[in-house]
Amino acid sequence: MFSVKPMKPTFKSYLPPVQNDVKTIDPPIKKLEPRLLPGEIVVNEVNFVRKCISNDGSKDDLWGKLICTNFKVSFIPQEAPTTEKNQLSHLLLGEHDIPLTCLDHVVTVNDTKGKKKALGSNQKLKFNPTELLLYCKDLRIIRFCFDEAGPESAKKVCLAIAHYSHPADLQLLFGFEYQGRRYHEGKAERVNGASPQRRLQVTMFDRPSDLDREVKRTGASEWRVCSINEIYAVCQSLPEYIVVPVSLADQDLKQLSICFIDNRIPLWCWNHPNGSALVRMASISDPLHQRKIDMRVFGAIEKSHPLQSEVFRSDLDKCLPNIQEIQNSFSKIRQICVIDPFEESEERWLSSIENSRWLEYVRAFLKHSAEIVYQLDGKNVSVVLQEEEDRDLNCVVSSLVQLMLDPHYRSRNGFQSLVQKEWVIAGHRFLDRCSHLKKNDRGESPLFMLFLDCVWQMMNQYPAAFEFTETYLTVLSDSMWIPLFSTFIFNSSKQRAEQLMDFARLKAIPQGEDQSIYFPPVWDWSQQFSVKDQTLFNNPMYVGKGAAYVQNGEVKSFRRTKKYTPSLRGSSTSAHNGLRSGYDTLTRQGSFTSDLSPMKDLDESPSERYFREWFSRPVDQKGLLIPLFSPSHVSIWRLYFLRWVPEACISKGGTITTYHKLSQLVDEIEILQNQLRQYKGPSPGTAPVPSPCEPTANQRRMYFRALPPSNTPAPPDFLTSSFPFTPIGNLCRRNLPGTPISKFLNGAKFWLSTETLANDTL
Repeated sequence: MFSVKPMKPTFKSYLPPVQNDVKTIDPPIKKLEPRLLPGEIVVNEVNFVRKCISNDGSKDDLWGKLICTNFKVSFIPQEAPTTEKNQLSHLLLGEHDIPLTCLDHVVTVNDTKGKKKALGSNQKLKFNPTELLLYCKDLRIIRFCFDEAGPESAKKVCLAIAHYSHPADLQLLFGFEYQGRRYHEGKAERVNGASPQRRLQVTMFDRPSDLDREVKRTGASEWRVCSINEIYAVCQSLPEYIVVPVSLADQDLKQLSICFIDNRIPLWCWNHPNGSALVRMASISDPLHQRKIDMRVFGAIEKSHPLQSEVFRSDLDKCLPNIQEIQNSFSKIRQICVIDPFEESEERWLSSIENSRWLEYVRAFLKHSAEIVYQLDGKNVSVVLQEEEDRDLNCVVSSLVQLMLDPHYRSRNGFQSLVQKEWVIAGHRFLDRCSHLKKNDRGESPLFMLFLDCVWQMMNQYPAAFEFTETYLTVLSDSMWIPLFSTFIFNSSKQRAEQLMDFARLKAIPQGEDQSIYFPPVWDWSQQFSVKDQTLFNNPMYVGKGAAYVQNGEVKSFRRTKKYTPSLRGSSTSAHNGLRSGYDTLTRQGSFTSDLSPMKDLDESPSERYFREWFSRPVDQKGLLIPLFSPSHVSIWRLYFLRWVPEACISKGGTITTYHKLSQLVDEIEILQNQLRQYKGPSPGTAPVPSPCEPTANQRRMYFRALPPSNTPAPPDFLTSSFPFTPIGNLCRRNLPGTPISKFLNGAKFWLSTETLANDTL
């Protein structure tokens, strides 16, 4: 027999004839890295964190990494959002970022053990948290769950957030590190001319020339710029340069300064065209000095008036709420709007808002400011606003009075200059009132927020008189919690100068360098927003610079030429007093025009007659504005207080729909105006030749652009009453069992101030 040589087995012979399967490899887990600013470092982090998006459930929640840096709390989602982004984009903060200085309360919860604790700086946590709730000063409530996260890592990141949210020293605020790195990184570009520093159009009032221009602009010929407070020799809280009456010598001012609290001599604010002046001052330290002040200071103010009329004095401490009452009221309205579940407070919501007294205080400041306007404009007398320290209530009232009287301050640059002059340079304690450092609730009070609310009330009644929008006011309020700018982190000009001098020395910045370069103010909005997003600050209805029209092929500016005289005869509802349609002109309880019928003309006071006559004639949007402040005309500022509340978010509703349509119309008008300007002068008998040039994207003032005629003029789907903000992921309430959240937070505030948080449970 033949022997058969066995075949040598191979690996291939054991495989099927066709084998094309490829082994799949799981993709690597995405590495989540934060976007850090110059000088920003990661302090602590924890993975597998769930950010709660709504109260309904976890189906829409996001998974990712929670990071604490020396600037912010940052959440980085595992999966990038697929939806189109249609909200305000911040250049320094991500969608899920919260500045540490924006945190009001850091609350940890452990559901298993039934424990909860409000954390403060340098405190211990005796349980592993299952949840973290961040109550923010901009009214957001952010909620994170540690279902899958490591318990020790979760505890460490919670303690880090609580510790870094309220530093003990001003120089520990991240802005100092950031601006130092930013200055040196941009130095080469400035030297080479690649990135020239733009000169702000905002008057900073930190040099004599700024004050001198303001004195000339207002026609205050009997007032002069004084430098007796150079190097803060007289008063620590006043600026180095102030405006005083011409008849008062420097030596007299130095002698009189000891008569005032903190040596704060009277500070000139503004001059009326009729010669009356608005002045603010601190209280007199000793009543025995009253006669001397009357003769010397008030006598000099009287001499500065063309008629040398008597000065009207207004003691704000006696007629307006104090800073603690304002703080308590704000806490209550925040509780009602964002902390309490809406379904539990719906039936009593309006009465709860009224009981918070916030709107009552807004009306009180508007009313008192209008009464000061009457003294300046109606009685033609100078006014002195007096407050104990001249650094809180005076800031609000003096700013509102000038806003009512001077249309310059209703432009955006003018408004920013007003805030510089009456708040920043005048020595409002932003550092204390905003509570940027370690908790001290006795000094915290939302005075600037109250002022912005009063401004919004005027904008709501006279929407065409202001160049800026409520979005601008809201963004300005949010900027208080971003410690990267010099505007809102100091208590006085002296503190700013000293701290920035130390900062420049530590960061090797050359002596004499402009402070606005190495530690800029907030007014350069290009630091925070793109050119497109900044157009949301522009009011399409603004008529302050004159509306445009076309005549004989030329674009001209409309100016009102007809002069109106006081008349008791009313105009139509839509045009009366320049108000929005829907505001009636009937008498209203609590307003200046109430109870002013012809039968009572003989009994009305001069001030009532003044206001009745003003309200009886059409308003000049570029002149005096007096707000209505009865309960029916002062309403809650929805975009600020309710922007994060899902129940109050109306799809394709709210004032944004009007803004959207008006912006498109204005954009279309400006395109047509530009095309008209591009026409070349025609020769006799020939038609004009158009130029195809259109304004570029950066030159267009409106956020919403004109659509082609073929498009449907319907509002886009992303428009809501909260636009350009969104409540998604920014307000996730959680009821803490056993204790109402309001009582818990109030107790936490007390514990944090006394440092008696010894127990983990309530």
